[in-house]
Amino acid sequence: MSTPQIRDYLNKRIHMVGIGGSSMSGLCEMLLKQGYTVSGSDRTHSHAVERLENMGVPVAIGHAGENVAGAGLLIYSAAIHPDNPERAYAAEHGIPQIERAELLGQLMAGHHDAVCVSGTHGKTTTTGMIAQMLLDCGLDPAVHIGGRVDALGGSTRVGSERVFVAEACEYAGSFLHMKPTVAVVLNIEEDHLDYYGDIEHIEEAFYNFCSLVPQNGLVIAWGEDPRAQRLLSRLSCRKETFGNTDACDWYPAGLKIGEYGRPQFDVMYKGKKCCHVELGVAGRFNVLNALASLAAANAMGADLEKAAASLSAFAGAHRRFEHTGDIDGVHMYHDYGHNPVEMRGALSVACEQGAKHVWAVMQPHTYSRVKTLFNDYLTCTEAADYTLVTDICAAREVDPGDINSGMLVEGMRKHGINAVLTPSFDDTEAYLRAHWEPGDLVLTMGCGDINLLNEQMQQHGDTKK
Repeated sequence: MSTPQIRDYLNKRIHMVGIGGSSMSGLCEMLLKQGYTVSGSDRTHSHAVERLENMGVPVAIGHAGENVAGAGLLIYSAAIHPDNPERAYAAEHGIPQIERAELLGQLMAGHHDAVCVSGTHGKTTTTGMIAQMLLDCGLDPAVHIGGRVDALGGSTRVGSERVFVAEACEYAGSFLHMKPTVAVVLNIEEDHLDYYGDIEHIEEAFYNFCSLVPQNGLVIAWGEDPRAQRLLSRLSCRKETFGNTDACDWYPAGLKIGEYGRPQFDVMYKGKKCCHVELGVAGRFNVLNALASLAAANAMGADLEKAAASLSAFAGAHRRFEHTGDIDGVHMYHDYGHNPVEMRGALSVACEQGAKHVWAVMQPHTYSRVKTLFNDYLTCTEAADYTLVTDICAAREVDPGDINSGMLVEGMRKHGINAVLTPSFDDTEAYLRAHWEPGDLVLTMGCGDINLLNEQMQQHGDTKK
């Protein structure tokens, strides 16, 4: 059976299962802007669901076959299994189904160029940088990002057919449905091992993704990542590298770290200065993200001076070291980082903010990730003064009974980390309010619903009025 084509369902209702997900909600907005009629469902209410409801999308909370009745097409994400009541109903009643990544690939088709940003870390920030630069340079990009960017007014944009900019997620091989003419590889590390099993299969998936680039296309990769280097050696299309030294095509010169950890540097391309950048986002790792984004913008014909000015104005994506407010003189931040490398990077930025004490609040994400990266979790918050660990966010998984947050806390303490188990958000809030001091910084971390803790605490407000 051939894959359904989204263009054939313009006059029929499209039902999206898991519509509140970061990618699914963005795709829903793109479909709405293109004139499609959409309904959806999700297991919980969220800000994304509320936003879609305000746009006129009916969203059912909870999954039931009756939600799909009368729909012409069902769209689901890789996390929604065939035994889901709505997918099962669609199969029983002959309603065609498309996986989320296939839909994104179809929306991407027809554009002259597609810039697809892959990597274990940094995808959302780098994709946001590229999108904002191309927009400010007048290239009118279509955009799909897994996070909200203020300059775009959201996470998606329906632009011209000139260029489509998209975040390319490797989970379940999703990025293999894309049609990149420019592929960016930020890094290749262990993650999603519940699907891939080992790093060798992850590396092969990234190679297969880059192999989708046509001969006259371009692959831009981190030249200091051994796995990315191996990948590039196997490709015959055009290639460029970015990195910290002149061994790469794109590299920084005169790097300085300014106020609050914000990097400033000259951008060099094959030994020649292209432009100067003063980043509005902190963190040394964002130097690499900025270089990768400038390389992609250059490939699209953007004026690099204008692109650099746009990049300097980039304020980051929501849920990426986002300042959510102050309480009792304590600075509250949230970051989407959900594996040890990302959490370590977010804390490196937190420690450059000049706080009295830094509190790391970790919500581990999925049992399988905690099990496979267990030892890495035990030291990833060592830069913080205090670490609080909530219960594991199960997401798409069922508790296997052999892993829990208490085991993480025990292991952290053995490594000298001042760690405390605070299972619920109420527990975490109570502990913070009882122990923090004015001038401290609290960083909540995770890709589950830990951001709601920040909102809960902001709603409760100061306790020392």
